[in-house]
Amino acid sequence: MSRPAVMDVAVLGAGVMGSTAALFLARQGRRVALIDRKAIFREASGVNAGTLTLNMTRAALVPHALKGREMWLEARSWLGRDVGAVATPGLSLAFTEAECALLEERAAARREMGAPISVVGAARALEVEPGLNTTVRAAAYCPLDGFIPAYGVGRGYCLALCEAGVEIMENSAVDGIARAGGHYEIVSAGQVIARARSIVLAGGAWLERMMAWLGLRMRVKCLVNQLVVTERLPPVMGSVVSIANGLLSLKQFVNGTVVMGGGWQGRGHVDTGETSVIPANLVGNVRLASFTIPRLSEARIARIWLGFESETDDAMPAIGPIPGWENAFVIGCVHSGFTSGPYMGRLLAQAMDGQAVDLKAFDPARLLLSLPSAHKGFCS
Repeated sequence: MSRPAVMDVAVLGAGVMGSTAALFLARQGRRVALIDRKAIFREASGVNAGTLTLNMTRAALVPHALKGREMWLEARSWLGRDVGAVATPGLSLAFTEAECALLEERAAARREMGAPISVVGAARALEVEPGLNTTVRAAAYCPLDGFIPAYGVGRGYCLALCEAGVEIMENSAVDGIARAGGHYEIVSAGQVIARARSIVLAGGAWLERMMAWLGLRMRVKCLVNQLVVTERLPPVMGSVVSIANGLLSLKQFVNGTVVMGGGWQGRGHVDTGETSVIPANLVGNVRLASFTIPRLSEARIARIWLGFESETDDAMPAIGPIPGWENAFVIGCVHSGFTSGPYMGRLLAQAMDGQAVDLKAFDPARLLLSLPSAHKGFCS
């Protein structure tokens, strides 16, 4: 096998953040390789619920989520094509006194960071979403929510990346990274498949393993979120609906299907990609959805899928240079990361280009621990 040419940048992980970083780096004139263990956008980014939300975003990340949502809705201007993003209002609901207090607290925190969220009474919530359970007591109303069919976004990215000259290397599971002179060598199945002067680790739930290739440990919590899709229905809702306690997210897509999420967990293993449903959690999610929008009790489930979501120890992302490694960067583990994903990827590309970008809050150095002697890959 001939030695591959030395690229300017190798991005490992072809989800929303890695793909966006690769796209903007290529447009800066860099020669970029984008490498993924499977197909582009077919891991976490391709199996998430596709919610563009401020009501479910950490307060500290609201400014980034606002920018990311705007980028999704204007994808034609930077990606070169529309990807089906839909702008809707959002409602986070309270049915109990405790949820009302939680609603007020979280709405105030997000509002302070720039989210246009107001707490409204039951009458206004039912005016926005007539199909709600009439026992609703209050809601956090945000005019700037929405959703996107995540499963179809990969094609748009693939076309844009090819147009920008990015070398896409799919189904290339990386085993390790070695430093060789003035560049990095990317190894898969014992072979050097790519060489690059700079690397970007953008593996989400796989970042703990990737950092270990460099002799570093960054602990990553792995969530295995269950998502439920109904059969096609007549219109039953027109907004993004969640509950203050965080256990439900609902939206109805253009084709009539309703997606039920909310972080109900399944089982999975990030190394193999294998997942399985926890039946009790499936039932709980469906019952809560049917309580919130009573007409959903008449719907049949069309399918269920599970996707990985990653989170750091402080639930804030890691974005920036990797300490101790020249020209090595990391990006990932962003809560509600699909909303802000394209903006985060663009920020990293700008930082790598020497532009003045403030990434201090996301400095990976704060997360580094000593390297353990062994890795365990199970999530539950």
